[in-house]
Amino acid sequence: MRIIKGDKVKILSGKDKGKIGKVLQIFNKKNRVTVEGANLLFKNVRPKKQGEKGQRIQFPSPLMVSNVALVCPKCNKPTRVGFKILEGKTKTRSCKKCKQTI
Repeated sequence: MRIIKGDKVKILSGKDKGKIGKVLQIFNKKNRVTVEGANLLFKNVRPKKQGEKGQRIQFPSPLMVSNVALVCPKCNKPTRVGFKILEGKTKTRSCKKCKQTI
């Protein structure tokens, strides 16, 4: 997967199209990503103790990785991710637009 936790991404499709947020979680086997403040759903929670009220909890639901594009920290544009092999056989991610390492 070319996107890692903590990256800034732009949502390309769905109800939150155009929003930019930070990646909170990655699900490699399912090819999904959870983005902060995007694809928010409500979950109704029952009361645990007697006399306590139930709650509606809002949480971000995972998105498909194909619906998300990495925002380059150098040029601040959504871009595809390439890989460069630097000296010492270290593999780094690079921006396809500005050719800088991410």
